Amino acid sequence: MGRSELVQELKTLRKGRGLAGRVEDRVGPCLRSACAVSAEDGMVAIREKVSDRLTGLAADLPEDLRVAALAAFAICAEARQPLYQERVRWAANRLDRDPRTVRRRVDEAIDLLAELASASSSPPAVSGDWHTSSLSIALVLDQLLVLEQRRIVADQDGLRSIDLAVSLPAGRPSATVLYGGTLVDRGMETSTRWGYGLELPRPLTRGESWEVAILFRPPSLRPYMVTVPRQPCDSFDLRVRFGRLPSPEVWALDGAFQRDVSDPGYRGRPTRVDSSGEVHLRFRGLMPGLAYGARWRGTDE
Repeated sequence: MGRSELVQELKTLRKGRGLAGRVEDRVGPCLRSACAVSAEDGMVAIREKVSDRLTGLAADLPEDLRVAALAAFAICAEARQPLYQERVRWAANRLDRDPRTVRRRVDEAIDLLAELASASSSPPAVSGDWHTSSLSIALVLDQLLVLEQRRIVADQDGLRSIDLAVSLPAGRPSATVLYGGTLVDRGMETSTRWGYGLELPRPLTRGESWEVAILFRPPSLRPYMVTVPRQPCDSFDLRVRFGRLPSPEVWALDGAFQRDVSDPGYRGRPTRVDSSGEVHLRFRGLMPGLAYGARWRGTDE
């Protein structure tokens, strides 16, 4: 994906109503690739994927550039004016800057967004034995229970096992396979990462899918739950239930760099906790080596 081409596509997208308008013909091939937009996606899906991806990338920008970018593309709910110039004026008032300065900030933000998107679209080399079609994690925080359900697809004949890992603040978790294979303890790979594998009950043929589920009982948790896939992952569904704990501030992390997950200064996209004390997030087209999930503050954990 060419960075200069992506810059031009982003500059085209900011015109008119931005993402609030009709986007089917205004999201170019580079931007579609960066946002995992498929040929089958309609206008609503395209808008959602591009908005989520740009919001996640913009979380890495300085505050003034982030505000300018979210306003330029009409992602910010308060900046849904029909004309780009009107959104620039809104951002100028928000940042206490003149519109000419904000337009320069938008151009700077677009350059950085294109750089971040290009970098994260070139993932590290990964094993081609298998990939994840869908991953679902449910965390019950006040009981320290984590249910992981995963559908994998074999990318070669004769697949007999898969290697995975869990990162924890201390110690290894209690793990129970509910279905799909036999757990193999790989030991502590680092001081915080426990490696494990699953031996499948029979070899899989190329293109064959398989489902597994594991229940974890970790000794403790950090104030976030993310997945950093080693193999490509088509979709990730995350539910976090805070239960009896005080409702916290929650931010979604969509394609964050690993170092940012534990950085107190990094936020991500604000996410509402519902009346049941739960958060439900969905991610598509996950890139190996980047982090997807949620972090929170205010549970007294």
